Amino acid sequence: MTDVRATPIFERGDVVYGDDRFKGEQAARPWLVLSNHDDRPFHGEQYIALTLTTKSWMDGLVEIPEESWLRGGTPEESRIVPWGVQSIDHEDIDF
Repeated sequence: MTDVRATPIFERGDVVYGDDRFKGEQAARPWLVLSNHDDRPFHGEQYIALTLTTKSWMDGLVEIPEESWLRGGTPEESRIVPWGVQSIDHEDIDF
């Protein structure tokens, strides 16, 4: 069966912007997609992602060097929160 969705299926390493379940539907944030392989359950429907934050005072955050962006970026300088693992649904991603 062919996927006829108009929206893309996001891949590992993509940064997407979508709902933050801990802050409610009106709050959104950037997320780093960790795994989405076509041999996994819910491929293209659900993603495992890490939180990105603009905070810089927390220990253990992972910096994102400017040269790491292939295209795009975040509106503000952001860092990866390695303990901020979340499962997000495709319909919760704005772009």
